[in-house]
Amino acid sequence: MKRVVLAVVFGLWTWWAQAESLPDFTDLVEKQAATVVNISTTTNAHPVANNNGAPSLPQENDPMFDFFRRFGIPMMPGGPGQQGAPIPESHAMGSGFIVSQDGYILTNSHVVQGADEVLVTLQDKREFKAKVVGVDRKTDVAVLKIDASGLPTVKIGDSSKVKVGEWVVAIGSPFGFESTVTKGIVSAKGRSLPQETLVPFIQTDVPINPGNSGGPLFNMKGEVIGINSQIYSRTGGFMGLSFAIPIDVALQVSDQLRTNGKVSRGWLGVVIQEVTKELADSFGLGKPRGALVVSVQKGAPADKAGIHVSDIILRFDGKPINTQEDLPRVVSGAKAGSKVTVQVWRKGAPLDVSVVVGEMPADKTAQNEATPGKRHPAGASGKLGLALADLSAEQRKELDIASGVLVEDASGAAGKAGLQNGDVILSINNSEVHSVQEFNQVLSHLDPKKMLALLVKRGDNAQFMTLKPE
Repeated sequence: MKRVVLAVVFGLWTWWAQAESLPDFTDLVEKQAATVVNISTTTNAHPVANNNGAPSLPQENDPMFDFFRRFGIPMMPGGPGQQGAPIPESHAMGSGFIVSQDGYILTNSHVVQGADEVLVTLQDKREFKAKVVGVDRKTDVAVLKIDASGLPTVKIGDSSKVKVGEWVVAIGSPFGFESTVTKGIVSAKGRSLPQETLVPFIQTDVPINPGNSGGPLFNMKGEVIGINSQIYSRTGGFMGLSFAIPIDVALQVSDQLRTNGKVSRGWLGVVIQEVTKELADSFGLGKPRGALVVSVQKGAPADKAGIHVSDIILRFDGKPINTQEDLPRVVSGAKAGSKVTVQVWRKGAPLDVSVVVGEMPADKTAQNEATPGKRHPAGASGKLGLALADLSAEQRKELDIASGVLVEDASGAAGKAGLQNGDVILSINNSEVHSVQEFNQVLSHLDPKKMLALLVKRGDNAQFMTLKPE
């Protein structure tokens, strides 16, 4: 009996101790809730019919495309608006927060982009029609302005000082439920997401759902450290993975939108890939780091500065490039026209290159993938599991390349490495190859026990692939 009593007392004490260790969010919410606004939009929708005459799914230039993509909602045919009569107008909801007493508000671009009317509702139920000052799809940041004064404003924090594991709070309007408070911790920093190369996201486990978009993420000091932007989900609902735009990134963008109505970014004009351990070994780099250049656009700043394919960019303007994701963020933050030093790894040694940063051009429409023309059987490389063919002059012109051999079959080591029929191998260990004979000659002079780095073109894209002979 005594043991049972002791166990019960110990259990109650443990529960009380855990309860006491949890933070109290009430003061934060009482002081900051009034700075958060509800945003509702109206869009006059005109669905485009597909070849069968039925309205199509949201396209990439449709504001609803971003909404579906960012919240993991499956875009399945047969849903509302996909069959039958077109819907004359659509409505959406989001959140935002006030950053100036005279009515400037930050939110997500996908909340308001393309809307014909934007309505802002304050906590005291006052409603205002908002003007969209500017939107930036690349970072998903938008600036609104309402005609008001003396408004409560958020306190801005320092997102660079955010620590993994610290408590954070989100306030927003999920599914239209205004002033909803959710809490969690910072799960990770500097996250990169597909199609989002310019934002080092703050990952949290704060429950976020459609309607929270654009709302603030607070630290325990009541400071905004991020804008809740999207979730990772396989169902469309919250699954424990939420992502916020760091407030320092958002403010840099909003300052340019307020001043110029658009965002100017630095640009190099290179296509890059991650440096794996195998690639680092094949390039003589001590450890995997940097961004490996797989193509250089003609006439771009990198081309003019003499940056080459197979260079590994290690530093940009003094800032280390530890991973592939670091480079777009650092370059985009550089001022167009400024002269910077870029350190690259070339032929086993570091080299400094002077570059005049360009301005990032507007988004371009993706071209159809180029495909190889008629194949002409040629020699084979058995050690690699490759059957190769020379390219005709017509094929080179179609693919816009001066070198390369065509992969007709990939098995063994080549198949395991991911090479496919129709790939074009442009170089082997930084040596361009123009024919199967030249490929075999280069291969014969390389150490058969060491990893090979092949520059492979597939469609419009090129990437380095590592391959170890069997």
